[in-house]
Amino acid sequence: MQLTFLLAAPEIGISFLIVIFVIFGSAALRMATREATTLWAFTGIGVATIFFFSKTPIALPMATMPEWFAATCLFVTTIGQSAYFGVFGNSMRTKLHQRTIELKIANQPIEELAQLDELTGMLNRRHIMKCLNEEMARAQRSNTPCSVAIIDLDFFKRINDQFGHPAGDEALRTFAISIFANIRTIDKLGRYGGEEFLLILPETAKDQAVRTLDRLRSIISEVDWTAISGSFNLTMSAGICSVRPADSANDILARVDIALYRAKDAGRNRVVAA
Repeated sequence: MQLTFLLAAPEIGISFLIVIFVIFGSAALRMATREATTLWAFTGIGVATIFFFSKTPIALPMATMPEWFAATCLFVTTIGQSAYFGVFGNSMRTKLHQRTIELKIANQPIEELAQLDELTGMLNRRHIMKCLNEEMARAQRSNTPCSVAIIDLDFFKRINDQFGHPAGDEALRTFAISIFANIRTIDKLGRYGGEEFLLILPETAKDQAVRTLDRLRSIISEVDWTAISGSFNLTMSAGICSVRPADSANDILARVDIALYRAKDAGRNRVVAA
């Protein structure tokens, strides 16, 4: 419509061009890339064609007082509309930013649940393996020590068979609480599978890791398990090894697994380093 008016009345054509600018300002708030490109091409070709073939100059009459007043109102209104689009766009960006923050806060518990083992509250296998890769890469990059341990609860299947699975679940929860209360905040503990747990000890040499795991072993053996059953008792075995410069996650887990089986073969309730 504005291009038609521009073609029909070029002597006041600047008015129609200004309206086109306002239309584009409004449309910019909701146009997709394809729509914007199509509209820009169509309008640009239309305006260029009228400019080229028009015999009358495109003008804005301001010879008389009414014409001067109309032109002033036109420009003032256009500036006001453009300012409104700017304020509206900024308001939308602010709201979008706020909604993004709210959504991130709302999703945080969901993300945490996706990382945690439902029964014990420690990291699940997928996330503890991610932590293992990250801590190994950090240790290898900075040439700092890092130790890894696999903890196995001794004869846990017998516990489930003798006392039942609810008692076994309670034992797992108590074990997790006891370990969490006695490790550093930088240490990572996750459920590796069943009654096996993966403990990552950043900035910890093998000898120090052995002392740490032996202390944890002693704590677990001294826990009062009578709340579960009067004759209930639980111990743990652990295998430990340190990260080497060329290790992959599979390499270190294989060595830790061998050390764990050595601990089991030696009678359980002990810690063995690879």
